[in-house]
Amino acid sequence: MTDHRRRIGVIGEDAAAAWYEAHGYQIVVRNWRVKAGEIDIVARIGKTLVICEVKTRSSNAFGLPVEAITRTKQLRLRKLAGLFLSDQPQSGCSVRFDVASVTPGAHAPNVEILEAAF
Repeated sequence: MTDHRRRIGVIGEDAAAAWYEAHGYQIVVRNWRVKAGEIDIVARIGKTLVICEVKTRSSNAFGLPVEAITRTKQLRLRKLAGLFLSDQPQSGCSVRFDVASVTPGAHAPNVEILEAAF
């Protein structure tokens, strides 16, 4: 991955985390990694634990960021969520899978959160 793409990804993850915090969520962890992969953001609101995949694009030339979430990626995130919950149990929580779609804006990135995406 190039430095430019890495910077775009970090900007998107920062913007998505800020969106969650502005909407009353607590960020539990960012960039949780294990050998099987990475969860971009784990957030919590009330008794709901949110596993969020952040997709950032510098333009829509190749489609919307959310369109990059394939069935394979969904299955991987479900597996990672299970590993996360084994590692850091969250009693009494339901789990929701969101996708944050981040694109450039005039003054700040545009963040669209697709709640319960899969």
